[in-house]
Amino acid sequence: MWSRQNPLFILCIVLRYSTDAADLIHVAGYQGREVKVFCPYENGYESYQKYLCKGSCGSDDVLVETGGAKRDRYSIYDNKEKKIFTVTISGLRLTDAGKYWCGVTRTFKDLYTEVKLKIVIDRCCDNITTVQGYVDDSMSISCPYHSKYQHNLKYFCRGSQPSTCLQQAVITSDHNQNGRFNLHDDKASSNFSVTIASLTQEDSGLYLCGIRNNNSLDIFSVTELEVKVWCCVKSNNMTGNEGHPVTMQCPYPPQHRNNVKFLCKGDRRYSCDNIVTSQARAGKKTHTDSRFTLQDDVRSSFFLVTITELRAEDSGTFWCGSDRVWSVGDYTKIQLSVVSPQLTSISPTGTPTVSVEPVSSQTTHISGTPIKNPAHISSVVFIVPVTVAVVLIVALALVMVYRWKCYKVQGAGVNMNRNTRKTDEIYENHEVVACTKLGSSKQQSTLHQYDDAEDQQESDYQNLAAVEEIYCNQIVINCIKN
Repeated sequence: MWSRQNPLFILCIVLRYSTDAADLIHVAGYQGREVKVFCPYENGYESYQKYLCKGSCGSDDVLVETGGAKRDRYSIYDNKEKKIFTVTISGLRLTDAGKYWCGVTRTFKDLYTEVKLKIVIDRCCDNITTVQGYVDDSMSISCPYHSKYQHNLKYFCRGSQPSTCLQQAVITSDHNQNGRFNLHDDKASSNFSVTIASLTQEDSGLYLCGIRNNNSLDIFSVTELEVKVWCCVKSNNMTGNEGHPVTMQCPYPPQHRNNVKFLCKGDRRYSCDNIVTSQARAGKKTHTDSRFTLQDDVRSSFFLVTITELRAEDSGTFWCGSDRVWSVGDYTKIQLSVVSPQLTSISPTGTPTVSVEPVSSQTTHISGTPIKNPAHISSVVFIVPVTVAVVLIVALALVMVYRWKCYKVQGAGVNMNRNTRKTDEIYENHEVVACTKLGSSKQQSTLHQYDDAEDQQESDYQNLAAVEEIYCNQIVINCIKN
């Protein structure tokens, strides 16, 4: 070491130093962090003293040496088995950048290995790529790299500090699946991508794509992810009866009039299965079901999907739209519930009744102009049977009222006949009495006999009404004529 040489030999040592220097070692670290300098040496120098110096490596430039105490921010460790001694510099500063020497003390001539230390700010990066995703969707973040790093370790972390990214990596190319994160390395195109499933708003933020670089600092690219809520998706809740038709209405922006319209089914928008489209889509599987028909009304900027005969398995979540990019507000979510028709029941009056479950629809618009309720189209199908049922019930009620009135009329008629018979018997008795008395009046004076007969009539008919007296007078007249 230079501090142990005589000044007369300084020039000669510098020349020897220049010619005996080993390969250059490049080291880089982040400001505020620590860096390790690995200094290899040859076999046979295990027991020799090792040190790290800076600059011209004078007596005041020695930073740390084996066998000595730890100095400030520097520490040294000699691994004699691997023949490498390691110097750790912590709390890096920008002023720490520069030239260093790994030294092995020998008599007259030390062994040196040049070290160049680079200090960078612990921040990435100047160019930020911004991507957007939506809650519950999946998002893939692309990480391109140079072809010479095809076989290097790739990793992905959250944040913007490169110094801790590898330690905090959520996924690496060695373990390419971790919960909602999946890493796929396409070496042919020199690009690896990380897919995040079931996005939440908490996933918003900065992410680093890292590539391990054994010779220097790792290579990074930064992506900012913004996760939005589907605030403007129109939502319909529909109910239909099994075996009956139902029609779904799907509005779309006027600028999408030439786009392919589609209806798909599934809990997730990005993974739903196509049920019907306005035209065949290349590379996209479409389930063919003749019960589904799509009719596009370009003038009104909406299309209709009709299911002719509902089945129980048709219940579920449908998505209809006109743009596979899944822009906010361009889609309609339809929650369809299929119910079975209820059986015929007997009412307490003995009348069979049929319970019909009407088709209902509830539409929620968070923003935008309101649209027509698609359930009105399908509700028309049930107006006729409901009307017929109501008419039958009313007709049955009228028949029952009519029969009840006839029963009362018949009962009144029987009572009237009984009263009529009693009245006739009274008339007949009075007729006999009247005729008998009139027959014996020939032997008496007309005036005297008439008075006696009148007295007898008054006693016999004193409880009769005025109408009955008129009938009696008519009978007397008839007897007189006889």
